[in-house]
Amino acid sequence: MNQEHILQLKALLGDAIACDVPMCDYTSFKIGGKADCVLFAKNEEQLRIALQFCAENKLPYFVMSNGSNLLVSDRGMRQLVIMIREGFEEIRVEGNFIYAGAGAKLARVAEAAAEASLTGLEFSFGIPGRLGGALTMNAGAYGGEMMQVVRSVRIMEKDGTIHDVPAHDLAFGYRTSRIAEGRIALSCVMELKKGVEAEIREKMATYQQARKDKQPLQYPSAGSVFKRPVGYFAGALIEQANLKGASVGGAQVSEKHAGFIINKGGATCQDVLDLIDFVQKKVYETSGVKLETELRPVGDLG
Repeated sequence: MNQEHILQLKALLGDAIACDVPMCDYTSFKIGGKADCVLFAKNEEQLRIALQFCAENKLPYFVMSNGSNLLVSDRGMRQLVIMIREGFEEIRVEGNFIYAGAGAKLARVAEAAAEASLTGLEFSFGIPGRLGGALTMNAGAYGGEMMQVVRSVRIMEKDGTIHDVPAHDLAFGYRTSRIAEGRIALSCVMELKKGVEAEIREKMATYQQARKDKQPLQYPSAGSVFKRPVGYFAGALIEQANLKGASVGGAQVSEKHAGFIINKGGATCQDVLDLIDFVQKKVYETSGVKLETELRPVGDLG
């Protein structure tokens, strides 16, 4: 972004705008250069102003929340980065329904469900993300997905207009949805089922322990790097190709779970991209399966 546009955004949005923000501080991978301009949105009006400004000036923007599925370029991000975090964290339970803001952490939403003895969100406990990202990519684990519980999503369109979209109109699929097409998820309504709190918490604890046992949680990562190929498991294919522990620079295929690439220390975006390419080629050579990435590279990738 040029300096004139940044100054105009500051005039419109005040201290909600920050400049030269190190994106490594806002991604679970702890990788990424500086973003020219970041809006830490506190309310819907700030989002509307930002989107209308981008539309009028033909400026690109990128929406993120917890940065748990992103790989940001070492050269940073030139587009306006819109953060949906604080200010969008409300969680409300009414009967079998949960109303939650896109900035709410998944763990907090799952906890609220457990407190209300509502079952259906146990799978999300321990996923290191916020609701907006989970809705956008239809996050899932242990046989559960967001599409199973979401009934509608409050959406802001590119022109700043807001409306509620039924789940069946959002084309939820495996790690995808229509929300990703430039829209911003503001909040959603989820419908769960009545359960027994003790049983719900036991299931949450079981899933959490499984993550600790099987995943390299002690290192920065972006979770599973590759989508699950039909009829296979990406981690198993990578392990069969003898790639556990393979590394490029500070990036390494986890020795604990081959589906994860971890930042062992000082890893760059290019390290990760080169390692992904190496893994894809080796797996194809050994199994004939083409691995597709679930991880999303963003920013000034050259």
